[in-house]
Amino acid sequence: MVTTQTKFMRYIMEKEAKKAYMYVVECSDRTLYTGYTTDIKQRIKTHNAGKGAKYTRNRLPVKLIYQEIFDSKKAAMSAEYHFKKKKNRAQKLEYIKNHS
Repeated sequence: MVTTQTKFMRYIMEKEAKKAYMYVVECSDRTLYTGYTTDIKQRIKTHNAGKGAKYTRNRLPVKLIYQEIFDSKKAAMSAEYHFKKKKNRAQKLEYIKNHS
């Protein structure tokens, strides 16, 4: 017999599995790179292994400076898009400051 607590734990685990992140890393040359992922820890490891985005491969190591969690990949991708539309580094850092 499946208990209510077991059902609730399954629900929480499934909900967490569907989370997506918009993240910002600072590269070794102090430039910022923005992306989205469903596994933030693994994505940073991948970047630092030189197997992430082409942009970051020659700018290692990268350091995670911001992450924002969303309920869907679509929402994370939308946040990434809007973040990248900011005109300069100062505006991006201001966004991070205001949302941290």
